Amino acid sequence: MSLSVSETPAQAGYRDLFRTPEFTPLFLAGSAQTAAQTVAGLGLATLVFRSTGSPLLSALAMFGPSLAQLLGATTLLSAADRLPPRTALTVVAVVFAAGTAVQAVPGLPLGAAFGLLAVLGVVGSLGGGVRYGLLGEILPSERYLLGRSVMNMAVGVCQIAGFATGGVLLAVLSARGTLLAGAALYLLGALLYRGGLAARPPRAAGRISAAETWRTNARLLADRHRRLLYLALWVPNGLIVGCEALFVAYDPGRAGLLFACAAAGMLAGDTVLGRFVPARLRARLAAPLQALLAAPYLLFALGTGLPVVVAGAAVAVSAVGYGASLLHQERLLALVPDESSGHALGLHGSGMLACQGLAAALAGGLAQLTSPATAMALLAVASLAVTAALTAGLSSAARPSPRTARRRTA
Repeated sequence: MSLSVSETPAQAGYRDLFRTPEFTPLFLAGSAQTAAQTVAGLGLATLVFRSTGSPLLSALAMFGPSLAQLLGATTLLSAADRLPPRTALTVVAVVFAAGTAVQAVPGLPLGAAFGLLAVLGVVGSLGGGVRYGLLGEILPSERYLLGRSVMNMAVGVCQIAGFATGGVLLAVLSARGTLLAGAALYLLGALLYRGGLAARPPRAAGRISAAETWRTNARLLADRHRRLLYLALWVPNGLIVGCEALFVAYDPGRAGLLFACAAAGMLAGDTVLGRFVPARLRARLAAPLQALLAAPYLLFALGTGLPVVVAGAAVAVSAVGYGASLLHQERLLALVPDESSGHALGLHGSGMLACQGLAAALAGGLAQLTSPATAMALLAVASLAVTAALTAGLSSAARPSPRTARRRTA
């Protein structure tokens, strides 16, 4: 392919990516859903915190659906490769739109709102596997990392815009009005899926069942290298999301700003990794990036007196480390068969979100006992310790034994 004088190879790669059939509607629909989740999550967390004053409940309001992903990961994931992708993605987005709209109903009991969050979390565990399995089907393997990077960059942009818009909506309308705006964005995502994607058959045949989900999960986790990669994808960043779950309790007036700083840092990290880092260097960067993810939160051990500029900068620098997930995903995809790619990526997404929900609950509990700032620092220490342990395990798992090496050579 010839390039113009002013066009770099990376720019040409992005151009070809968006010329790939179905990538653009998948990208736009996923972006709309990210914005919807951001706006609605901020609205619900603010509504719960204003009515209860509880850091734990406000953290669970924003990240609680992630806990329900664990149930979906053990029952529904076999459907990720066994349903027509367009239909599945459209239905999931419509369910989220309806559930978010119901949460905006005045007088809805707190228990009912959290029950709806649990239902949406279970349904969401299916959507991630279908979406990223379809991405692997749309793009050739050599472009998957670039495509995943671009979609992660969109997450960063949409979160920045979503939190900024959510802050404005909270001021201009109300928390319930913010929830309704989130519902409208989910509905937009459903329309984009339905109108922009082609009707494709399922990637795999067979019956959808919890038993099949368990069997495939067990097969994926039986290999030590895959198992360690999953833990690296789930635990360190889950603990840092627990820190983010305390932003509302830490500084209710500037929580939207802190969330936007985190999104900006994640966008910067994904942009650099997807566009500028050569393949030969990627394997060496995963552990340093995950250490970077946790280290800045140690500053919060100083308490709530941090200037907002310092707190925002720490959050932004930390979020650059989320790019380590791209590198671990690339290694994971190389270790799973194509017909299980949707299930494997769905297990990654559901496990990651479940860990985020557990970490949000842990963070809220610690904040109740100590303070939001102290809880953030403690979770950062835990994330650093887990990263160190998993890095040593992944290094040894990547080195085949002499017997395995002889078998591969043969």
